[in-house]
Amino acid sequence: MSQSQRVYFLAHGRVQGVSYRYFAQKKAAEHSITGWCRNTENGKVEGEAQGHADSIKMFLKELDKGPTHAHVVKLDQETRDVQEDEAQFEVRR
Repeated sequence: MSQSQRVYFLAHGRVQGVSYRYFAQKKAAEHSITGWCRNTENGKVEGEAQGHADSIKMFLKELDKGPTHAHVVKLDQETRDVQEDEAQFEVRR
């Protein structure tokens, strides 16, 4: 069984106005990942994702590709501390 891990991500490129956050939420549900994401004021999407290491890896790979109309040029990642009380992946405003 793989360990749970938490990762902060920051997507650069055309990631706002293309349903990127809802794509992330859908993919998180498919991979049993909790966390959140939101648009930033400078045109990026940031968030945190938590789940089993293999699931996180697949999730980040899909975020790096993004939904159909998105164009992700870079996906920054940073390890964070695991949070115990999260139940879902939410889109924040």
